[in-house]
Amino acid sequence: MLSDPVFWYGLTLKIAMTAGIVVAASVIVERSGPFIGALIASLPTAGGAALIILAFEHPAQFIADGMVGSLIANAAGAVFALTYATLAQKRSLPLSLGIALLVWLVCVSIARFYPWTVFSAAALDIVVFPLTIWAGRHFRSEGVKSKVEMTGRDLAWRAAVVTVVVILVTAASNSIGSVASGIFAFFPVAMSSFFIILHRRIDGPAAASVAAHVQLPLVGLSFGFIAVHYLAVPFGIWWTYLIGLGICLAWNGVLWALRNRR
Repeated sequence: MLSDPVFWYGLTLKIAMTAGIVVAASVIVERSGPFIGALIASLPTAGGAALIILAFEHPAQFIADGMVGSLIANAAGAVFALTYATLAQKRSLPLSLGIALLVWLVCVSIARFYPWTVFSAAALDIVVFPLTIWAGRHFRSEGVKSKVEMTGRDLAWRAAVVTVVVILVTAASNSIGSVASGIFAFFPVAMSSFFIILHRRIDGPAAASVAAHVQLPLVGLSFGFIAVHYLAVPFGIWWTYLIGLGICLAWNGVLWALRNRR
């Protein structure tokens, strides 16, 4: 695997996408507020690039089955963001993010003991997202007061973390199966990087506002996963990936248009 050029191309793509999305979202949060930043942070950047790598190594049915795990990971991601938003009001960055990541790992670890189908995983999302959206309502604000600046060090540690995650997920995909691969492909590495940058630059409550806004945009990601699950085999992986991404972008566009109209 490590000698395969496709792996390294995919790895480079994932690093570039993750770093790029955090930089872009950080700047947009400064200029447009937490809601628009959350729309960008919710897009399938690191996870999407992991799926691209998996698509080179596995058939369409493996990818389709993996979307069941990705639905579970997305629900856990909503809980992760809410946990961080709650703790970041008064707690330090290491404590807030560390506990949030631990909560994500506990959620997906418990979930692995249940024989999930796409219907039960979708039902999980239907339950989790309204609860997390409601619970985070007090943490959502509209503005950011401080300027967000990126450094070379920020990009370096983010690239290192992304590299480790993609190597582990890709290397383990043959042994852990499709559902677990779909879960860990969407380990919240990009979102964590985003919160680290914002928490250090604009303080905990402002970063928490982005985390509290992110649950509603993540709903569109679940719709994209469901589309990939059903369309990967009959339409092929690559066309289906484009359809799934289009659904995510369309969902976020609708959210943006509705908010603008209000």
